[in-house]
Amino acid sequence: MSKLICQVTVILLLVGALFSSNANAQTRQPTLAPAATGDDNDPVSREVREMYDAGLAYLLQTQTENGTWATGGEAGAGTTALGLLAFLASGDDPNFGLYRSAIRKSLRNIIRNQSSDTGYMGPSMYHHGFAMLALAEAYGAVDETDLWKSDSIYVADSENQRSIGQALELAVRSALTSQKNNPLGAWRYSPGAKDADTSVSGAVMMGLLAARNAGIEVSDESIDRALDYFSSMTSETGAVGYAGGLSGFGESIARSSIVCLVYAIARRKDLPQYAATESYLRKNLNERTGWIEYAWYYQSQALFQADVELWRKWNESLVRKLKSRQSPDGSFSGDLGAANSTSMSLLALALNFRFLPIYER
Repeated sequence: MSKLICQVTVILLLVGALFSSNANAQTRQPTLAPAATGDDNDPVSREVREMYDAGLAYLLQTQTENGTWATGGEAGAGTTALGLLAFLASGDDPNFGLYRSAIRKSLRNIIRNQSSDTGYMGPSMYHHGFAMLALAEAYGAVDETDLWKSDSIYVADSENQRSIGQALELAVRSALTSQKNNPLGAWRYSPGAKDADTSVSGAVMMGLLAARNAGIEVSDESIDRALDYFSSMTSETGAVGYAGGLSGFGESIARSSIVCLVYAIARRKDLPQYAATESYLRKNLNERTGWIEYAWYYQSQALFQADVELWRKWNESLVRKLKSRQSPDGSFSGDLGAANSTSMSLLALALNFRFLPIYER
C-alpha cells in the first residue's frame, strides 16, 4: 500500500512540475505565434522572420549606450521611437526577451529628453508624433518597476525620471496645446506653427489616436477638428495635398496612405473622404515615389485597415522588394538614414505579426 502511495505521489509531483514549467514559459518566453489574420491562422513565413530578425540585430548592434541611433539621419525622439517600435512589434517579450535592455534604453532616452515644462519631444513635431506613438504602444506592455534602476547614465537625473504614463500624458497635452493654437487645427514642424501639412499632422494624429486607445484622455473635439483638416486636404479622387490647400498634389501615395489610415484608426470609414483615399490606394498600389520606406510604412498599415486580402497580395510584393534592399548586416538603406530606413522597413513588415496594438483591426 505504501509503495502505491509513493508511486501516486511521484506522478502528482511530475504533473505539477510540468504545469509549473509551462506557466513559467508562458510568462518569460517571447511570443512568436502571429495573431489571427482573418479567415485563417497561417504562420508568418520563415523568410519574413529572418528578414525581421536580421534588421533587429542591426538595430541592436548600432544602438548607442544612451538608447538612440547615430545613423538615423536627423537625430531626435522620432528616430529613437521608430527603433523602439520595431523592437516592440517583433512579439518578443519586452520584459524578459532578447530586446529587453534595448527597449528600456530607448524609453529612458525619450522620457529624459522630453521637456518637463511643455511635454515636447523634438526637434520637430514629426519626432513628437512618432515618440508619442511609441510611448502609447509601450504603455501597459513594459514593466516599469526597474525602468530607471541600475542605469548609471540616468542615476543623477531624477527630475526627468517620469513613468511612461506620465510622459505620454504630458506629450498628449503638448500636442493638443499646439493644435489649439493652430488656426487650421493641425500641425507642422514647430509646435507653435500657424500653418499645417498632412504629413506632420498624420504623425501627430497617429500618436494621439494610439494614446487614446491606451486610455489617455483625448477629446472627440480635438480628433474631429483634426479630421476636418484632413478632409479639407482630400480631393474627390482621393489624392491628398501636402500643405496650403488642394493645389500642387504631385505624388500622393504616401499622403493618401497617411490620411486613409488616420480615418480608419479614428473609426471614420463612413466619411466620403475615406472612400476616396481607399480608392486611390487601390488604383495606385505601385505608384513611384520618393522616400519609399516612409511611403511603404504608411501604405502597409492603410491597406491592412482597408482590406486584408488586398494587403496580403500587396505584402507578398513588399516582402520581395524589401528582401532585395536588405544589406548583409540586416540594415536597409534609404533617404532617412540607415537606422530610420531600417526601422520603417521593419515596421512595414510588422503587419505580418500584428503585435502592436495600433496594428489591430
